Amino acid sequence: MSPTTVLITGATDGLGRWLALRLAASGVGVVLHGRNPARLDETAREIRAEGGREPVGVVRADLADLRQVDRLADEVLDRFPGLDVLVNNAAVGFGEPGGGRELSPDGVELRFAVNYLAGYHLTRRLLPALVAAAPARIVNVASIGQAPIDFADPMLDHGYDGYRAYRQSKLAQIMFTLDLADELNGTGVTANTLHPATLMATSMVREAELTPLSTLHDGGEATLRLIADPELADISGVYFDQTMAAAPHAQALDPDARRRLRELSELLVAQALARPS
Repeated sequence: MSPTTVLITGATDGLGRWLALRLAASGVGVVLHGRNPARLDETAREIRAEGGREPVGVVRADLADLRQVDRLADEVLDRFPGLDVLVNNAAVGFGEPGGGRELSPDGVELRFAVNYLAGYHLTRRLLPALVAAAPARIVNVASIGQAPIDFADPMLDHGYDGYRAYRQSKLAQIMFTLDLADELNGTGVTANTLHPATLMATSMVREAELTPLSTLHDGGEATLRLIADPELADISGVYFDQTMAAAPHAQALDPDARRRLRELSELLVAQALARPS
C-alpha cells in the first residue's frame, strides 16, 4: 500500500511527530493534527527542513472537547473527502506521580475522553472519507497496559488512579477496534491496533518520572508497518504487540462488554454535543 493522505492525531510530539516526519520524508501527504498552533508550525518547519513533502493539511483541535472533535471531523471531511489512513495516536499519559482525577470540558474522565472517546467519535465521523478512499486503514495506538472497564464506575469516581485510568482507556481503544473491524468487513477499510513499544522516550513518560525502555524509532517502525505494509492489506481486527499479533485483555473479546462500551460511548458523545455552549 502506498497511502497518499494520512491523518495523524497528536502529530506534534512523540510518536505522532516521528510518524509525520518519516511519512513526509517518503512523499506521503500528511495531515498534521495538534492543539497548539506554535507546535504545529514547528513540526511543519521541521518536515520542510528535512526535505519532506509539504504537509497537505494542518488541523487544530483539543481532543478533550468533543465539540472540537466534531469541528475537526467537519474540516477533514470538507478538505479531504478521500482519506487513506487515520492514525488515532493522541493520548494523555499516566499523569504526574500522585496526580488527581481530571475531567474533560464535557465532564468525562480525562484519559477516557482523550485516549478513547475522541478517537471513537472522530473515527465514526470520518468513515465516509475512509470508505471513499478504500483500500484504507485505521490504526489505533493502544498499549500493552490494559485494565478492564468497571461499567458500574467507568469514570473512576471512586479509587482513582492515573495508571488505571490510562490502561482502561487503552483497552477501550482495543475493544472499539475489534468492533470496527467487524463493521467494516467488505468495505476495503481495515482497523487494527497496537502496543508500539514499552515506555518510549516521550514527554508522557518523562512526566510520569519513568525511565524510558524503548526509542521512538522502535515504536515508530511498528506503527508504520500497520500504516503501509502491503502484507497487511487484508488483515483487520488484530491487536499487535509491536509487530506480533497478540491476545488483548479478555474483556476485549467479550461481545457483551463491547456492547456496553458502545452504548456508553454513544451516550457520552450525545450528552457532550447537546450541552449548552
